[in-house]
Amino acid sequence: MTTVVQSASPIAPAEDLTLFRLYILRAVYALIGLAEGASVSPLLFQHEPTARGIIPALLVAMCLLDLVGIRYPRQMLPLLLFEFVWKTLWVVFFGLPQWSSGNVPPTFAEDFKAISAGVILMPLVIPWGYVWRNYVKASGDRWH
Repeated sequence: MTTVVQSASPIAPAEDLTLFRLYILRAVYALIGLAEGASVSPLLFQHEPTARGIIPALLVAMCLLDLVGIRYPRQMLPLLLFEFVWKTLWVVFFGLPQWSSGNVPPTFAEDFKAISAGVILMPLVIPWGYVWRNYVKASGDRWH
């Protein structure tokens, strides 16, 4: 008779994430998906007939995918990376130049606050070691 002993360690294997980290990721996905989704999804239903709708459609799609991240936090990490990258680009190339010139649009304070929060929060939440091992260091899929 063979006895199998399972590890009681709260930390998963080195290539994986701790349960605590997974819950942090799930909380961030839920926060983005529900809070931002609640603020932008009405724009899908209440808009001018000639509205282009590109930004609301993109944001609602991201919010829906964030909700998928609650169930699959590791697999949806590229979504958080995208969130971090676009917000960082906006701050560097639009937000800071507008702020330093003093020539800001009426929505600047609201936009800068919301987008800067993402630039600050995302690096704290994204498991960079996992990203390094699984997206940078790991070999890619074959080409043929």
